[in-house]
Amino acid sequence: MKIMTWNINSVRLRQGLVLKAIKTLDPDIVCLQETKSPDEFFPLDTFKKAGYDHIHICGMKGYNGVAVISKMPFHAYDRWDRVGKADCRHAAVEVRLKGLKKPLQIHNLYVPAGGDIPDIAANEKFRHKLDFVDEMGDFFARSYARTDPMIALGDFNIAPLEQDVWSHKQLLDIVSHTPVEVEKLGQMQKSLGWVDAIRTFVPEDQKLYTWWSYRNKDWKASNRGRRLDHIWVTPALKDKLKSHQILKEARDWTQTSDHVPVLLDLDLS
Repeated sequence: MKIMTWNINSVRLRQGLVLKAIKTLDPDIVCLQETKSPDEFFPLDTFKKAGYDHIHICGMKGYNGVAVISKMPFHAYDRWDRVGKADCRHAAVEVRLKGLKKPLQIHNLYVPAGGDIPDIAANEKFRHKLDFVDEMGDFFARSYARTDPMIALGDFNIAPLEQDVWSHKQLLDIVSHTPVEVEKLGQMQKSLGWVDAIRTFVPEDQKLYTWWSYRNKDWKASNRGRRLDHIWVTPALKDKLKSHQILKEARDWTQTSDHVPVLLDLDLS
């Protein structure tokens, strides 16, 4: 089973790019973040024509929003408001597969960016981000077990490792790589012993990015990236990991997102 995550930064504007990524990577399930579309305007027909008949959306006008589109049917689905805000950042689906004794739970997350100032007293957006991550950790620990087959993925807006950013020293006080964010994400990861799936293929001492700022005129030459997009699996799926792909070429597509698609392939036969 191939599963792809991508912060698309407006699904209606970039639905053609989603189709292009689908054609390249051939995922069974696609999780999108920052769809920026109310549910009634989500381009359902575009994806159904491409063979993704099963779609779970959680959207709002202008910003945020997550969606799951799938070739496989959902046997359950849900969406949650987090930290007292109805801002469409967490949705999940349940898929039943022959290779698993329990249904596979897939949680699609769009963690708040957190603004520019890493200070909860001066920046409410940063407080919101930290509270969101705390709440997700509590939710996972309270609701599931490590033995449950689960995937949590999406734009976590945190680059936790030194080699997840272009300069560890220069970004220590920049939102997305501050010590407090890294600590909070680490606690969320411990909630179920989540395995950082992509880092099982790429050692932690190697640079790895999924996002390059629009501000860089030549993103490829400067290569000042960050790994903000993640795919985690519970220990129950660790031995099912097969391969991964980060579609770096998508960053060069016309009118593209500043994030690129990340794909995980699991052997669930």
